[in-house]
Amino acid sequence: MVCGHAGLVTVLQWTADLPSLRSPILVTAFEGLFDVGGAATGAVESLRGTGGIEVGVIDADPFFDFSERRPEIRIADDGRRVIDWPDHRIHVLALPDQSRDLVLVEGVEPHLLWRTFSDAITEVATAVDAAMVVTFGAMIAEVPHTRPPTITGSTTDADLAAVMRLDQPSYQGPTGVIGVLHERLERAGIPAVSLRASVPHYVSGSPNPKASGALLERFERITGLPTSWADLEDEARAWEHRVDEAMADDDDVTAYVRRLEEHYDRRAESSIPNADDLAAEFERFLRQQDD
Repeated sequence: MVCGHAGLVTVLQWTADLPSLRSPILVTAFEGLFDVGGAATGAVESLRGTGGIEVGVIDADPFFDFSERRPEIRIADDGRRVIDWPDHRIHVLALPDQSRDLVLVEGVEPHLLWRTFSDAITEVATAVDAAMVVTFGAMIAEVPHTRPPTITGSTTDADLAAVMRLDQPSYQGPTGVIGVLHERLERAGIPAVSLRASVPHYVSGSPNPKASGALLERFERITGLPTSWADLEDEARAWEHRVDEAMADDDDVTAYVRRLEEHYDRRAESSIPNADDLAAEFERFLRQQDD
């Protein structure tokens, strides 16, 4: 139960008993302004597809203007009419061969009561004894579709930033629910990391499996936990081929992409730490947090 700013509202509903989890990492993404090309939610959906089990929902009622985000009605297999609400689903994903499990929270960025909503996510993290929260996002950028997507990582935790070679956020200005969530997690003493993919602005309206895969690959590199990023490689190649075909007859767009490629290639690339070393440092940090 969460005390909302509009009164006492029960928004977190557990629909199944929580299994025994081993200091899980909670991963979340929200459809909306900071999910360009569906890259962030696509990454979480890919994780869930490897065996996630639903254990709870965050009720949509207090958080949405349903005239703006309408629920959808459908006919179920048994012939009943069912309304699907934009609830946020909570799944657990056991990783028996690893030292930690995953908890996934996904849905649509809410319209209202962002602090209450963020408190509900924080309550989920507390209930599952999450060692850390990782948020996925995707934003428009002047980058070419022909190059590996750039992933930006940041955290407000100075110790974690040093260990994981991450930036500490310096942005000031309008924010989304992810920004509010990170502030609430920091207050609660729960470490949190933001991973954001850069998506080419000229193809921002289409689903982008290449950016989803890049988010998962970076998550795997940081945590050492296996993801399904390699399963998206065929989709990513097909997506890139479709974009190539769509712009093939437009000389201006082709020239523009070539300039983006040149700029991308000229940028000084910072050395990426060895994945095994990075994962070991990450695990050491989390063990220190547990002690």
